[in-house]
This record gives sequence, C-alpha cells and structure tokens, in this order.
Amino acid sequence: MLPARSLIRQAAEGAADRVVLTYDERFLRRKRLTCESGASFLVDLAETTSLDDGDALMLDDGRKIAVVAAVEPVVRVSGPLARLAWHIGNRHTPCQIAADHLVIRRDHVIEAMLKQLGAELTLTLAPFRPEGGAYGHGRTLGHDHGTPSFGMPLHAHG
Repeated sequence: MLPARSLIRQAAEGAADRVVLTYDERFLRRKRLTCESGASFLVDLAETTSLDDGDALMLDDGRKIAVVAAVEPVVRVSGPLARLAWHIGNRHTPCQIAADHLVIRRDHVIEAMLKQLGAELTLTLAPFRPEGGAYGHGRTLGHDHGTPSFGMPLHAHG
C-alpha cells in the first residue's frame, strides 16, 4: 500500500483524488484511508497532526490526495455572539466562526448552556471547519490550568 508521509497545507487544488473525513477523523498520525475512487493508502506522518479541509496528503509517488471535511451533525448558533463565543471557548469546545453565527458539533450539554444564555440553535448537517489553534491550524484541546504550590487553582471554569 502506497504511503503518504507528508502534508501540504491548503494545497488540494489539482489533487489526483479526495479523501472525505469528519473532524475526528482529520486528527491522525498513522492510518489506512480510502479515497472517493476506492483506492487506499497509508498515512504515515512523523507526528499526530490535525488535517484541515483543503490540505493535501502527498503520496510517495508524488500524487496529491485532497483532504475534504465530511458532512456531520452540527449546531448553528446565533444570538449575542461575543458572549456565546466566550462561553464556548471557556469550555475548550471547537468552534467555527462566521460573521453572523457560530458552529459547534452536537453536544447536548453545551446546547443547553447556550439556550440558557439566549442562543438560537439550528441543528443541521454540514462540514465542520472549526477555527484553528493559536497558530492558525490544529486542535482546540482541553488542558490543565495547573495548581500553584499553595494549592489553589490558577483558573476555574464556570
């Protein structure tokens, strides 16, 4: 099976084939994938990587395989966006940001919180392309805010 050992950011144009992946599936290091054509290949990256819609995996023979965000269950969030975005971010929830709405993956706990905060929620199916990490791509992952030596948390989530 032909391997893909490198990723080229936002280089899907002119690709030989496409692989359609959900948000969770686009976080990988080593995995067998199947293209739309039915051809399979092995992703074998040096480290676990977050693939973005529009990226390309480079096969060892020089062909590019476009990475496409799959349609999946999401929630379109509208209302007081700055406040809603703050609460979504405070829970380290991946979020797609548009001028007039936000998009998150289905999560009944987050959805209930957003409703209490005055959000209007629309359940839909769409590709999920959340905002990247601090450097433009990557994952918004939960993390530990640490505990200083005197035993009080540095940051409490509300």
